[in-house]
Amino acid sequence: MEPQSVGAAVGTGAAVRRRLLLVEDEPSLVLTLSDRLVAEGYDVEAAGDGPMALALATGQLFDLILLDVMLPGVSGFDVCRDLRQRGIQVPILMLTARAQVVDRVVGLKLGADDYLTKPFDMMELLARIEALLRRARTPLADALGSYAFGDVVVDFRRAEVARDGRPLQLSALELKLLRYLIENRGKVISRDELLDRVWGYDAAAQTRTVDVHVASLRQKVEPVASRPRFILTVHGLGYKFSG
Repeated sequence: MEPQSVGAAVGTGAAVRRRLLLVEDEPSLVLTLSDRLVAEGYDVEAAGDGPMALALATGQLFDLILLDVMLPGVSGFDVCRDLRQRGIQVPILMLTARAQVVDRVVGLKLGADDYLTKPFDMMELLARIEALLRRARTPLADALGSYAFGDVVVDFRRAEVARDGRPLQLSALELKLLRYLIENRGKVISRDELLDRVWGYDAAAQTRTVDVHVASLRQKVEPVASRPRFILTVHGLGYKFSG
């Protein structure tokens, strides 16, 4: 089953849309939930089984995972346990048709942040999602550990970057810049903000440091540096990561 990506792209200057991974094997429920979540302003990626969920959750950045317990092959409990064992701390909301207290306890002990019993009211689901997103404080890069875009893979824990399987030599500042852009993907980031958050400079300082480092980073991670696909310039405003 192929993963489904649902949702509109973030427009220039628009608020960052939170990315949700919906792990559910019932197509009608996937469609219903995806349509409503997109309408509420979320981007939704869907997986129909445990292995696909693990592949997506370990290879991409998500703000929250909606995880059904009853999945073919690998249960939601197993997926939750494996993600936590890999150090991925993205909030997990488990969806279960089981009403027994013991099943809820198992999910929470394995690392789930909350649970909701089917059938559930859509408004309650939305409220639970909003509450978990408000409580989440772990930076996305730390929660995920790695991130892939195009043919580039960034391992945040090891501070390593590879392109098409070959190591890339990034300076510490380039890696920090790339990390900040990825963690704020879809958001337009001004040069002043980058100077403050990446370099620690006073934003009043007049410098082309940001542009020079962005150009260098593009040479290393973009397929064609002169026509960037991932690190985009938003003229008059700054930069935006789209990957």
